[in-house]
Amino acid sequence: MDYDYKTLKEAGKVSYAALEYSRSVIKPGVSLLDAADKIEKFITDKGYAFSFPTNLSANQYAAHYTPDVDDKSVFGERDLVKVDIGARKEMCLTDCAITIDLSGANQKLIDASDAALSNAISMIKAGVHVRDIGKEIEKTVSAKGLKVIRNLGGHGIEQDELHADVFIPNYDNGDETELEEGQVVAIEPFVTDGAGYVEEGESLQIYQKIDAVSLRSREARAVSEYIDQNFMTYPFAVRWLIRGLPNLGDFSVRKGIAELLYAGTLEPFPVLVEKGRGMVSQSEKELIVEKDSCTIVTA
Repeated sequence: MDYDYKTLKEAGKVSYAALEYSRSVIKPGVSLLDAADKIEKFITDKGYAFSFPTNLSANQYAAHYTPDVDDKSVFGERDLVKVDIGARKEMCLTDCAITIDLSGANQKLIDASDAALSNAISMIKAGVHVRDIGKEIEKTVSAKGLKVIRNLGGHGIEQDELHADVFIPNYDNGDETELEEGQVVAIEPFVTDGAGYVEEGESLQIYQKIDAVSLRSREARAVSEYIDQNFMTYPFAVRWLIRGLPNLGDFSVRKGIAELLYAGTLEPFPVLVEKGRGMVSQSEKELIVEKDSCTIVTA
C-alpha cells in the first residue's frame, strides 16, 4: 500500500494547530478534564478523529496521563505540562508534542528538548543510522547539564500503526538500523533533571484493543462492541467509553474493561513516571524521510 502523504500532511497541520491551541487552554486553575475535552473538540470540529487520547502529563509524569471522567485535578502554577496529541484521518496517523511551563522556572528543560529535536531533525535523511540520531540528541541535552530519558524514544509510523518497526533512541544505543526514503517517523526527545529513566505509575486510563476473544459478561460484550465500532484498534480513553455508554453506567463499563484486560484483549498504557521523580520535558514532531533531508508533517 502506498503511503497517503497528502492526507497525512493535512492531519499533521490539524495536530500542529491543536498543539498551538492548547497553549491558550492550559493555564493555572484550569481542570485537566476541561483542557482535554477542549483540545479534542478542536480536532473533531475540523473533521478528524484521534491517533490516541490527549496526553496531559505534568512534572514527573513523562507520558500517558489522560484524565478520567471524574478527574478533579487542576493545573498548578508550577506545573510543567507535556501536551502529546495526534489527529487521524482514515488510516493516516499523526503524533506530536510540546511542553508548557506554567511556572517560568523550567525553561531550561524545554530549551534542551527543543534544541535536541531541532538538531536531530537536521540529520534526518535516508541512510542515517538511528544510533547517530540518538547520539546527537544526548550530546545536545548533556551539554545543557541535563539527561535524556533512555527508555523512551521516537518511532516509525505506518498507515494504521502508530508505533511501527524502527525505534529511534534518545542516546547512542548501538543500533545500526538506517532510515529509508519515504519512511514516516516521530522524533521525540525526553529531557529530565532526574534519573533518566521512567517506570510505570498507578494511573491507567488508556487502552488499546489487540485481539478478539470470547467474553462471558454482558458488560464486557457491550464494551468490546463499542470499542470495535468506535475505536477499532486505536488507543482510547476510559472516559470516552463511559460517556459513550451512559445506559451501561460507570461501574459496569469499568467492570467490562477489567474483564477484557484479564482476557488479554486489551493492551494497557499506564502513566510513565520519571524514576528519580525529576521534571520532564518532551518535544516531538513527525517527519517524512527523504533522500537528502526530511519534511515535517506536524507543522
